[in-house]
Amino acid sequence: MLITAVIPTYNESENIKNLIDEILALPLDIHVLVADDDSPDGTSKIVEEMSKNDNRVHLLLRKERRGRGWAGIDGFKKALEMGAEFVVEMDGDGSHSPRFIPVLHAQTEGNDIVVGSRYVAGGKDEHRSFARQAVSMFARRYLSAILGIKVSDPTSGFRVFTREALGKIVPRLNARDPFIVTEVLFYAKQYGLKIKEVPIEFLPRARGESKLKSSTLVKYLFRVLKLKFSGNDPL
Repeated sequence: MLITAVIPTYNESENIKNLIDEILALPLDIHVLVADDDSPDGTSKIVEEMSKNDNRVHLLLRKERRGRGWAGIDGFKKALEMGAEFVVEMDGDGSHSPRFIPVLHAQTEGNDIVVGSRYVAGGKDEHRSFARQAVSMFARRYLSAILGIKVSDPTSGFRVFTREALGKIVPRLNARDPFIVTEVLFYAKQYGLKIKEVPIEFLPRARGESKLKSSTLVKYLFRVLKLKFSGNDPL
């Protein structure tokens, strides 16, 4: 397979089927791997049923070491084991539109990681509250100052990796939660990987409630210092 879209999920039963259908409808050689943390709402059952009818759909059911970060790590490892040449990382709530995947993938030539960015020319983030946008703006400047990450949207979880780039980064990752998004860029910088940003429109989640709060984003900022000086994010 050429591309595998890795989608970590927890309680996304209202969104996951439509998202997978949209991804598989793209004019690409693409598979979908859902890394589900044994969601009590039946997300995994929906994916499992879809996988019976389409061999491009895969379920990685996780019952131990749950968390957005660990689900992402396990999903990355599984995608590489499956032979993916390119790996897409995206959320399962509908905020990352599959229509941007071909655009991101097209920019992998000559680049190691392509980031879907809200904050480069043409990018949009018009649906979030002022408070969330303010926290995001501070986070961008903070990460640039502390870690030296020169990316306009370092908190974006919508990215495409080449196999070689992801293979270098994955062994270093250990964040159990969404801090993995920052961890990836930190190690990408350490390895001198080439990062390209492409404009996307960040959408509100399709259905259900957000699991990420502004207070959580603020808390993660303190972990940036630990990452900088330890080289690993303490659990």
